[in-house]
Amino acid sequence: MITRLLVANRGEIARRVFRTCRALGIETVAVFSDADASAPHVAEADFAVRLTGTRPADTYLAIERIVAACRASGADAVHPGYGFLSESADFARAVLGARLVWVGPPPEAVAAMGSKVEAKRLMAEAGVPVLPSIVLPAPEDAQDSEDAPDPEDPLLLEYPLLVKASAGGGGRGMRVVRSPADLAAQAASARREAEAAFGEGTVFAEPLLEGARHVEVQILADTHGTVWTLGERECSIQRRHQKVIEECPSPGVGDATRETLRDAAVRAARAIGYVGAGTVEFLVRGERVAFLEMNTRLQVEHPVTEQVYGLDLVRLQLEVAEGAALPEEPPRPRGHAVEARLYAEDRDHLPQTGTLWRFEIPDGVRVDSGVESGSVVPPYYDAMLAKVVAHAATRGEAVRRLAAALRRARLHGVTTNRDLLVAVLDHPAFRAGDTHIGFLDEHRDALLPPGPPEPPPLAVLAAALAGAAAHRRDARVLASLPGGWRNVRSQPRAARFEEAEAVYDPLPDGVVLVSAEPDRVVLEDGGVRQAFRVACHGGKVYVDSPAAHAELTPVPRLPEPAERAAPGSLLAPMPGAVLRVEVKEGQRVDKGQPVLVLEAMKMEHRITAPATGTVSALRVAKGDQVEAGAVLAIIDEENT
Repeated sequence: MITRLLVANRGEIARRVFRTCRALGIETVAVFSDADASAPHVAEADFAVRLTGTRPADTYLAIERIVAACRASGADAVHPGYGFLSESADFARAVLGARLVWVGPPPEAVAAMGSKVEAKRLMAEAGVPVLPSIVLPAPEDAQDSEDAPDPEDPLLLEYPLLVKASAGGGGRGMRVVRSPADLAAQAASARREAEAAFGEGTVFAEPLLEGARHVEVQILADTHGTVWTLGERECSIQRRHQKVIEECPSPGVGDATRETLRDAAVRAARAIGYVGAGTVEFLVRGERVAFLEMNTRLQVEHPVTEQVYGLDLVRLQLEVAEGAALPEEPPRPRGHAVEARLYAEDRDHLPQTGTLWRFEIPDGVRVDSGVESGSVVPPYYDAMLAKVVAHAATRGEAVRRLAAALRRARLHGVTTNRDLLVAVLDHPAFRAGDTHIGFLDEHRDALLPPGPPEPPPLAVLAAALAGAAAHRRDARVLASLPGGWRNVRSQPRAARFEEAEAVYDPLPDGVVLVSAEPDRVVLEDGGVRQAFRVACHGGKVYVDSPAAHAELTPVPRLPEPAERAAPGSLLAPMPGAVLRVEVKEGQRVDKGQPVLVLEAMKMEHRITAPATGTVSALRVAKGDQVEAGAVLAIIDEENT
């Protein structure tokens, strides 16, 4: 029996595993980097071991240090979570070699699926449908090599292609290639990202099935020969090949295709002697089914399966690891569940860091999070803050409940993808179940209108009125006088923010003030009453209502002189390392032309010229570490 379990992971998944352990009476051990010393998962564990450093390679990916943490803490079992070392056969062997219980599949099964190239070969032999593919050798290996791709190979003529890293997952090391001229550059970029993220740079290409759905099957197998399939999950809403919204069951899979998926998943599991929880992923277009990969771990999106099947998959993982036998058949599904991944990222899907001053999501939905109000989002790890899950009798009700919870959430201090998630959930095509892997690209203009959204006028007015109420509350003299009182009034009273201005005395025509407090304002407009909650953090004003949200920056009456970046400055959108610089000083560049590439959170981010002009200054070089807002280059824009 497991008595004390160490979770070799952080954030949301560590807290998720701890929750089940508490219910089972199992003691818990957290590991944490310097950046995570105050993280919620550390506080919730019974014991915690610091892994000095911040980089994943020195902390959450350091096998010897994690095994040593098991010895130091007295842990007798290890759960790998997902990401990091969860699909490392070497880590599984090290845990077993230390005579600890490994809550995962056998190392041999992990190794078999660790290479997507080898996995596809094994699956084809097992009768699982696969797409044709070809390994793309590195440039130094392709010269005079028999392994170099044959330019007449039919696969290389079937564009578009998808270049993929053979190792790892999470969308890293993946590139879409639409013409032969782009293949070499995209393959090189995917190879670099794969090497940075997984330490292994092998990449391959396969046809891109545009318009296909991404559908996966949850499996659970014990050591006694039983293999469960727990329905399928639709994971087609993706950005950068990373899932954003998942649901169970898929709205686009019929009974015949569902049986094909189930049969293929069982074949895959039995072919490699699988034990524990895992996921077999497929592309589905019409009735065509093609194997993508097998994830030999618990998936991020496992909660939708738990909600529909009424199971605790972590508990079942632990029981299987202790040798328990599964019942012959799994429970029957009930209803529909939808999950949204809440990320700290901007409108361009670039990760964001900083203090999350407020994190509140209303009751009625499941929230699996790695953060809480006051958490700091560091630049070293994945940018996911939480998973929000709604379960209901029907898909329509589940989608509606999830969208409502996200609208009502109070998220202050770090930019998130909340607006995008709500826009997807509200989109008619999504509501109709018409989803595919290119959904966000197809509907981008509707989901993300160009330019930052303007703050709603009533929200700005509420911020102004709350500010006036706060000034009255904090007044040290003449506190009994109404706010803004004067003998002679020559100008209306207004509050200025960088984003907008609000005149609040007199109020705009048709608007009635019902009440105004420093943290809550109620307005009536056209006979409709609406309440706004107002909060101030870090020099910003945040306004929340069920219909609108605003983040405002007050303009001081007497601003301090501030150093400003020169016109044409190209600023770093996030902290990161300069991977390479692609221009020189004095070079003319076109709008949208790559200037340099930043690496942040193990992904490459291309920084492009905002306008056509000349590079008058380069402030960084390859290898430099930069903070968000740092000046990278200055481009003198051409006059047109």
